[in-house]
Formats: sequence, structure tokens, C-alpha cells
Amino acid sequence: MTTVTAPSPVTIDSTRRTTGARRTARLRAFATLARRRLSLSAHTPRELIVPVLPPVLFATVIAPALAKTTGAIHGIDYMSFVAVGTLGLLLPISCMFAGIGVLVDRESGAQRDLLAAPVPRSTMAFGNVAVALFVCSLQVVALVSAALLRGADFEWRATGVLWFIAAAAVFAMAMYGIAETLASRIAKQEEYIGVVPLIAIVPWFFSGSLFPITSLPGWLQSVSKVLPLTHTLALMRYGLVDGQASGLRNIWGMSDPTTMAFLSLGVVTLFALVTTTMAVRVFTRAAVR
Repeated sequence: MTTVTAPSPVTIDSTRRTTGARRTARLRAFATLARRRLSLSAHTPRELIVPVLPPVLFATVIAPALAKTTGAIHGIDYMSFVAVGTLGLLLPISCMFAGIGVLVDRESGAQRDLLAAPVPRSTMAFGNVAVALFVCSLQVVALVSAALLRGADFEWRATGVLWFIAAAAVFAMAMYGIAETLASRIAKQEEYIGVVPLIAIVPWFFSGSLFPITSLPGWLQSVSKVLPLTHTLALMRYGLVDGQASGLRNIWGMSDPTTMAFLSLGVVTLFALVTTTMAVRVFTRAAVR
């Protein structure tokens, strides 16, 4: 006869306390690493202002000038249309510049010492992601505020704002995943800066930022529909200026805005999951070299 011994309540309670202590320790480590990254990323106001300055100038100077010679697009004031489109330039540039901090920290900072700490190396990568999202959120608020002061006409609907926030946050996470991956693989800052325009700026011209994607040639429309930035801008416009979901309809050709919004958010989320997972793995492997 086999005797089955049930675990004692004391053993179960001890296991739970140990698991809880580990989680608390990881959260504290995450918070410490995030605070450290924030102090490096936003040590001076210049580090926050420089990435947001070109998009703000575009939204408040160039967009109003273009609006005087361009009519409304799908019933949307052109300045408001471009103001949201400018976010598609701000978010990638901000995230790619944040990646430079990872390079500097690896070469002349305390990253090597931190890697010896008794915490998972992935915690450092997630801390960097959290800070990048926080900095991007401040810059998005600054750009939207500047556009409002300049006369942009946004629709403040609760559901619309949620779509806007979700699209911006998930896309920023995806772009920082690319930045972190490149920073972990590229040895020199000069090399890294050389790829920034290709990743942060080139897709902006083909994603419906300045005009609807239907204005592009047929083959470029197909390329545009694959770009996560196209889905992000369509979602953000649906949230703030395009209640008729014309941008989403240009992508999906469907009639239900909510369905199209979820589909586009799914595309951007999948992109973010892939890039973030890749960033964590590459960072972890590069850290042991």
C-alpha cells in the first residue's frame, strides 16, 4: 500500500511567503532600475525638448501654412489631420534617441556593474521600456497641447481618447523594442545614428501622415497597409479627429469602425510583442558577452 503524504500548511505558507518576497524584490529592482534610467534619459530639460522640437514646429508652423492651401481631408481640418500625423514622427525619433542612452551606458556607464546584481537581466530591459514610454507620454502631451494652442480641432470622446492612448503607447513600446535591439547589437554611436533616419523617418512618408494612403500609387498603398505606423496613425486619428474612421476604412475596407480599430490595434500589438521580446533576448545575450 502506498502512503500519500499531504504537504503541511506550514510548508505551503512558507512557499507563498518566499514567492511573495521574490516578487517584491523584483518590483523593487525594477523601480530602482527605472528611476536610474529616467535620471539618465531626462537629466536635463534639453534631453526632453530636443526630440519634440521638430515635430512641434512642424505641427504648429508648417501644418497651418499647408492648411491655407489645402482643403479638408474626409471632412477633417488639414491642420488637425497633420497634427496627429506628426506624432508618427515624434514617437519613433524619441524612442530611437532613447536607444543612444543604452549605448552610452554600456560603454561608459554603470551597466556592467548592474549586470552583476542578483536580479534577472531582463528587468533592466523592461525598466528601460517603462522609462521610454513615460518620456514619450510627456512629449505627446506637449505636442498635442501645442497643436491645440495653434488651433487644432480635436474631438474629446472618452472612447476616442482610449483608442488614441492605446495606439500611441503600444507603438512607442514597439519602437523602443527596435531601439533597444539595435543598441545591443551595434558597437558604435555613429553606426547607430546612421540607421535612425531609415527606421524613424522614412516610414513616416508612406503611412498617411501628410495625406491619405489612397493618394499613393497602388503598389505603395499595399506597402503602406503593412506598416504598423499606418495602423497607429489611423487609430490615433479615429480617436481624436476622424470619427468616421476614414483612415481605418482605407486600410481594411470594412464598415464597422470598432472592428477595424481592434484589427489595427492587433497589428500594432503584435508588432510590439515581437520587437519587445526580441529586445529582451538580444539585451540578455549581449550582456554576457
